Amino acid sequence: MASLIDPLIAFVSTHAEFAYLALFLAALLEAVPVIGSVIPGSTIIFALSALIPGGELQLKWVLLAAIVGALLGDGSAFWFGHREKREILATWPLSNYPRVIVRSEAFFHRWGTLAVFFARFIPPIRAFIPVTAGALGMSPPVFYSINIPAILLWAPAHVLPGVAAVSALHRYGGFAPHAGIAKMYWIVAVLVGAVAIALWTWWGRRRAARNSGVA
Repeated sequence: MASLIDPLIAFVSTHAEFAYLALFLAALLEAVPVIGSVIPGSTIIFALSALIPGGELQLKWVLLAAIVGALLGDGSAFWFGHREKREILATWPLSNYPRVIVRSEAFFHRWGTLAVFFARFIPPIRAFIPVTAGALGMSPPVFYSINIPAILLWAPAHVLPGVAAVSALHRYGGFAPHAGIAKMYWIVAVLVGAVAIALWTWWGRRRAARNSGVA
């Protein structure tokens, strides 16, 4: 991942217009079935948010690029599913991923309309839930009434933690605002990863306890 992120950060540090385009495409492609399961869109968005405290990028445009990209990606996937119905799930390239389709359908049936909301925060299943929702007959008004609020929460949830963490490193860690962005990103990424692992471990233990009949 470093081979992709580091050059990208270095390039867009001096070419802000391409940074916003990269943010838009990352959010858009991450929502496309199959492609979204391999595109590290969330990682790219988080990484580029590290450029906001130094002034290379503006928060409002970063959020707008991510929101618009996600809206177009999810909306397009849902529209194709809504138009083609279940046949699209058996059409290439989705037909090459039967297990993921089964998981997406099970996720949708378990959570109902809330699946659209929850999936926005769960890669890589978020790349399949919009098309699955359309294919299984969810109405457009219901889909968009859930998808739009989810995206409006998803974008800040990916951008603001990076901004806050890098701002703290600027202030307390001795990093210059316009230098060492890639290094700061990896420090933040390691910290976030450690927290994520701790939370995942805690959740796994809680789930195992419930399944075993313990509290």
